[in-house]
Amino acid sequence: MTAALSFIHRFEPATVPGLAPLLLLHGTGGDENDLLPLGRLVAPGAALLSPRGKVSEGGAPRFFRRLAEGVFDEEDVRRRADELAEFIREARAAYDLAAPIAVGFSNGANIAAALMYRQPDALAGAVLLRAMVPLPEAPARDLASRPVLILSGSMDPIVPEENAARLATVLGQAGADVAHRVLPTGHGLSQADVNLSKQWLDKASAPAARG
Repeated sequence: MTAALSFIHRFEPATVPGLAPLLLLHGTGGDENDLLPLGRLVAPGAALLSPRGKVSEGGAPRFFRRLAEGVFDEEDVRRRADELAEFIREARAAYDLAAPIAVGFSNGANIAAALMYRQPDALAGAVLLRAMVPLPEAPARDLASRPVLILSGSMDPIVPEENAARLATVLGQAGADVAHRVLPTGHGLSQADVNLSKQWLDKASAPAARG
């Protein structure tokens, strides 16, 4: 059963022991159901934790406010990242979970990146699909070789290739173990995203570390 926590969410327990759970973070207009099929594809048997963003943009759920396309409300990003980190702590206690690996798309990838900046202990790593630099400051703490996969699109009309490359550089300079791939695609997800994410997670998610 899904516990009553601070975010509306879906939880699917693991069917394969030892795999890191996934924190699934949807894009604008998605909800807690959107990325469950992706999670099942990229990490078969892993526990899946999928919250719904609390911000509404014209009725479309998001994880933080923006002022315009690609222009973030930075104070809201900070507040919402900290709020999401608290939810992760609640969920880990409620479901007896190891630290999750975030798999985020678009707005969800951006809030996952913000977690890496502000609350890196909340995550065991991250798959950032079409992410942008979330905040102007550098990450607050050493990321201690935390694994991060960034997949960006060379024809993405929303995320400039330079911005995704800068995110990879900033996280790497903070100590994360970053792999960045630029795919010949736009903002939407492709089969290559699924394949590369699964390959990366096969290495990064087992065995899961508690703590």
